[in-house]
Amino acid sequence: MKINETKDGAIIEVFVKPNQPKFKITTENDEILISSTEEPVKGKVNKEIIKQLSKLFHAKVELTSGSTSRHKTLLIKNIKKTEAEQLLHNQSL
Repeated sequence: MKINETKDGAIIEVFVKPNQPKFKITTENDEILISSTEEPVKGKVNKEIIKQLSKLFHAKVELTSGSTSRHKTLLIKNIKKTEAEQLLHNQSL
């Protein structure tokens, strides 16, 4: 998984698939895939991702790059890399 630890928290790189029937997080070939139910219009996908990841990690999530791309980088505040990996692994089972 593409997760790096910084002094502010963990940075994760994800690939987004919009317009999916159900929101889910999976891992495939060491890449984090997010299926979003929203369509990529007016930041709807980004808002859904931030909302759902905030719930999963119980932390503030910020989009640091990729606002108009399917490849996104997100910062999960005040979380360790190992904790982020564990939560993502449990989510994608």
